[in-house]
Amino acid sequence: MTLRIFGDGKSGNCLKVKWTAERLHLPYEWIEVDILKGESRTDAFLAMNPAGQVPAVVLDDGRFLAQSNAIMLHLAEGSVLIPADPYLKARMYEWLFWEQYSHEPYVAVARFQVAYMGKPVASLDGKLVERGHAALARLETGLSDTGFLVGDRLTLADIALVAYTRVAHEGGFDLSRYPAVKAWVGRIETALGLA
Repeated sequence: MTLRIFGDGKSGNCLKVKWTAERLHLPYEWIEVDILKGESRTDAFLAMNPAGQVPAVVLDDGRFLAQSNAIMLHLAEGSVLIPADPYLKARMYEWLFWEQYSHEPYVAVARFQVAYMGKPVASLDGKLVERGHAALARLETGLSDTGFLVGDRLTLADIALVAYTRVAHEGGFDLSRYPAVKAWVGRIETALGLA
């Protein structure tokens, strides 16, 4: 059985799982799930992932797994995408947890509201925009003197955080305000073959 990835091709959370599989040369089947049409709320999908969210995967042995960062960690176990050094590994986890708590809820939500719900940027909640800029500023600081978020090479932290950062402009965030972030996005896109 081949790895099966259920995802929405517009979702950064789904794409980062796809990019991890591709970076590791893992064979997979992509099953497109249109969340706007309720395809993640069908009985069949909910049997696989009761949370009704994408991404979700069916592993080679038939077991299910959900939550993008958990899937990435499972797929990359023992690979160069996870640092061997315990401290660097913990720093990678730090970025992964921060991404889901302090970056994705603001940058990705603003993008969704503007690009998919048709809201004007000017109508976005001020706190949403403020926190999105705070997240991008935190990334800028983290990348001010290094090419990658952890150590000296690509890790899951970079893959996770580039997913929504590279399309932040679709939510009204101008990356030219964050030159280190903009340069990093270019590096990671090139490394992942997206550029």
